[in-house]
Amino acid sequence: MENTVNELQFALDTFYFLICGAFVMWMAAGFTMLESGLVRAKNTTEILTKNVGLYSIACIMYMVCGYAIMYSGGTFLSGIMDPGVSEGFTYEAVSTYAPASDFFFQVVFVATAMSIVSGAVAERMKLWAFFAFTVVLTGFIYPMEGAWTWGGAAVFGMYNLADLGFSDFAGSGIVHMAGASAALAGVLLLGPRKGKYGPNGEVRAIPGANLPLATLGTFILWMGWFGFNGGSVLAAASVESANSIAIVFLNTNTAAAGGAVAALIVSRLMFGKADLTMLLNGALAGLVAITAEPSTPTPLAATLFGALGGILVVFSIVALDKLRIDDPVGAISVHGTVGLLGLLLVPITNGGASFSGQIIGALTIFVWVFVASLVVWGILKAVMGIRVTEEQEYEGLDIAECGMEAYPEFEHTN
Repeated sequence: MENTVNELQFALDTFYFLICGAFVMWMAAGFTMLESGLVRAKNTTEILTKNVGLYSIACIMYMVCGYAIMYSGGTFLSGIMDPGVSEGFTYEAVSTYAPASDFFFQVVFVATAMSIVSGAVAERMKLWAFFAFTVVLTGFIYPMEGAWTWGGAAVFGMYNLADLGFSDFAGSGIVHMAGASAALAGVLLLGPRKGKYGPNGEVRAIPGANLPLATLGTFILWMGWFGFNGGSVLAAASVESANSIAIVFLNTNTAAAGGAVAALIVSRLMFGKADLTMLLNGALAGLVAITAEPSTPTPLAATLFGALGGILVVFSIVALDKLRIDDPVGAISVHGTVGLLGLLLVPITNGGASFSGQIIGALTIFVWVFVASLVVWGILKAVMGIRVTEEQEYEGLDIAECGMEAYPEFEHTN
């Protein structure tokens, strides 16, 4: 009887892990639709190519070396094919799910971090330079900071973040702020799109080609986030874990709602109109804000945390534009600025975390990812160049990089 119960628990936990991983994989579609809706029509095919390509590269690189760096699991799925249990279905101490399901759940997080970079550098980066950076980020840069956080390793042998009171439940910092840090490094070296800023510093709006598609992408991301946060409970086959999952789902949803409403109100007050793009980014900001700790706040607190993220993201997007940091989709603000906020909110409801630990953890993630990315982007810029020519940017990356248009039956202007 005991073995039968153990088998059922193992099967349920493994199945739940895999389903949540599939939900997070579906977020790749959300990022793709969001980004393709917020860029101009002439760059749509290239954005689609980037997102399918980066997901595929991330899966391969994390298998080859990323997972080994992050969790010392060997290369080429070494140890991942193990059944995860010993004879008689006595559980290993580390988990109650198949090791392969853990790899699958982890690899889709890596792809999420890289997807953040895609939107920020849109409309002017060389496709193959982007893919080359994807190899390094997913195979080395992200796994290193993941090893120091979720992997439990000491940072260059100097200090252990867990011992300092650092906590990041599902990755506000480890995934989202890390992706934004890599994006910021690329954007600084890349420079803004032509025509984005006037000679006197004025900001010129460059509208996206398909706002219905961007809205669809936001809803896909919102749904996929239930797997992102819910799967991070890491178990489902007990009353305690099932209740925790329910709370995480509830808080994730209400934080997104709080972020959306707050951003909508702030944009109305600032611009005099209901800004759809700010509304969409507000919902995503609410999701990022709650990701660091969705299991301990009350639903009301989660709503307020999401609202803080929604408010912050509007001001962050405006501030970055004033600094002439061109981010076509607002990714650096949504995932970076609000990712930091999410980390700082954790100690309010989680007594096991400390503000000092969160700050040190955030600095560790940002400095490592930003500096390492800046070095890699710099090498790529020197070796192969990272920006397309002015003529290619004018005609669009669909033709310049992919040789086909997403909407060939329509003529579009710059």
